Amino acid sequence: METKSRALEFTVLSAEELRIDNRYLKKNAFAVVSIDPHNFRMTKVDSEGGSHPAWNEKFVMDLPSQQRFITLEVKCRTSSGEKSIGSVKVPVSEFIGGYTPENCLQFLSYRLLDARGTRNGIINFSVRVKGPEKACSSQAAGIGKIPIDGRRNFSSFL
Repeated sequence: METKSRALEFTVLSAEELRIDNRYLKKNAFAVVSIDPHNFRMTKVDSEGGSHPAWNEKFVMDLPSQQRFITLEVKCRTSSGEKSIGSVKVPVSEFIGGYTPENCLQFLSYRLLDARGTRNGIINFSVRVKGPEKACSSQAAGIGKIPIDGRRNFSSFL
């Protein structure tokens, strides 16, 4: 049986307590979600959120089956270019396998670390792993129906 790649629905929600050079960030933060160096997405720059930026941007990315980590990095646009504020490597095992069913939306928060390994804020995001579509028979398709009229008798839906 051939394994299809999974789609990862990733929403970068917000960040908290971001600092740059030990001072709270004033503006121009953005986030980068990387599966590998060639598979990444960036949010728009939040020019008003300061040290508590909000993006609420959703990305759908292909997730290779051998992938072990996803990297999230928060950066700041300055007059001299881009500066990294902090990053985190999120284990894929947090949202694949175990007790987590596919297509289940999960909300996660992770501490960001700067280049020196010092705590530097928190990033909030949601993730949903979309599994390969499975064909089901017409007989099995009716099993998941739930009556909306309050009756407890489910046999009429089978």
